[in-house]
Amino acid sequence: MKKYLMNFVLILGLTGFALWLALKDNYQVVLDAISKMKPLSLIIILCWGILYTVVWGLVYVVMGKKYNPKYTVGNGIVCAFVGTFMSGITPSSTGGQFAQAYILKKQGIKVSDGASLLWADFIIYQTTMMIYVTILFLLKFGYYSKQSSWFNMILLGYLVNAVVVIALYTMALFPKFMLKLTAWAGNLMKKIKFIKNPDQKVEAWNLQVQSFTKEIKVLAQDKKNIVVCSLINLVRLTLLYSLPFVVARALNIPLEASKMLDVIALSSFVLMANSFIPVPGASGGTEVVFALMFQSMMGALTGAVMVLWRFSTYHVIILIGGIIFTVAQSYYDKRDSVSKSSVGYGPTIK
Repeated sequence: MKKYLMNFVLILGLTGFALWLALKDNYQVVLDAISKMKPLSLIIILCWGILYTVVWGLVYVVMGKKYNPKYTVGNGIVCAFVGTFMSGITPSSTGGQFAQAYILKKQGIKVSDGASLLWADFIIYQTTMMIYVTILFLLKFGYYSKQSSWFNMILLGYLVNAVVVIALYTMALFPKFMLKLTAWAGNLMKKIKFIKNPDQKVEAWNLQVQSFTKEIKVLAQDKKNIVVCSLINLVRLTLLYSLPFVVARALNIPLEASKMLDVIALSSFVLMANSFIPVPGASGGTEVVFALMFQSMMGALTGAVMVLWRFSTYHVIILIGGIIFTVAQSYYDKRDSVSKSSVGYGPTIK
C-alpha cells in the first residue's frame, strides 16, 4: 500500500506539473471554454474512456469462454477495468496482468489458463496496434515530421513497439534461438554482475519462452477468435485515437471531418511516445507530448482538449477501476469464505 500510495503521489505531482506547464499562459481561456460546454457533450466525453475499457472487456469474454463456458460479459468488463487500474498505477504498466490473473482465477479460470489468455490478449493487441499505427505512419508521419524535430521521439517509441512485436514472433517461430540468446545474456550478466541471481532470471525467462511458444501454437489454431479479437481491438483503438476530435468539436474548435484521420494519427503518435516513459501512467510526459503534437492544429484550446482527453482516458478509468477492483476483491473473498464454511455442512451455497 505504501508503494501504491507513493505512485499516486508521483502521478498527481507529474500530472500537476504537466498541466501547469501546458496551461500557465492561457488557463483562463481553457477554463472558460470548458465551463461553456454543453453538459451532454461533457458527459459523452467523460464516458468515452469508460466505453473504450468496456470494449476491451469483450476480448476477455471471447477468450474466457474457451476456458469457462459460463464466463460472462460482466466478468470480462471487470477484468478489463482491473487491468487498466493496476497498469495505470504501476511503473511501465507492470502490475496489470498480475492483477488480472488473480481476477481470472476468482472468475473460474485456473492460473495456467489465465496466463495463456493474457498472453493471447497481449499478442493480438500488440499485433493489431502495430499494424494500425504502421498504416498511420505511412500516411501521415512524413508530413508531420517535417514540421517538428519532436517527431523523432515518436519514431523512437514506434521502434520500441516494433521490437516488442518482432521479439514476440521470434519467440514463436524460433524458440531454440531465443533460449540460446537467453543463455548468452545470462552468462553476460554473470560476468558483469549486472543483476543478482542471473541463473534464476535465465530459468524464469526460459519458462516464459516455453509458455509463450506453447500458447502461440494453440492460438494459431483458433483463427475465428483471432479475427474477432482483432476487430474488437480495432474498434477499441479507433475509440481511443478519435477522442481528441470529439473533444475539439465539443469545444467548438473548427475542425473539418477531413481532419479526423490527422487527429487519429497524432493521437497514436502521442501514445507511441509513452513507450519509454517509465512512470505510472506515463504521467507528465503524456500531457506534454499531447500539447506539442496538437498545438498547431488546435491552437489556444489545445490545453482544454488535452485536459478532457486525459481525464477521460486515464483519471476517470483509474478511479472507476480502483473501485471495481476493491468491490470485486471483497465480493470474491466473501464468496470463497461462504463456500469454504459450507463444505461438509450441506449443499454448497452459490
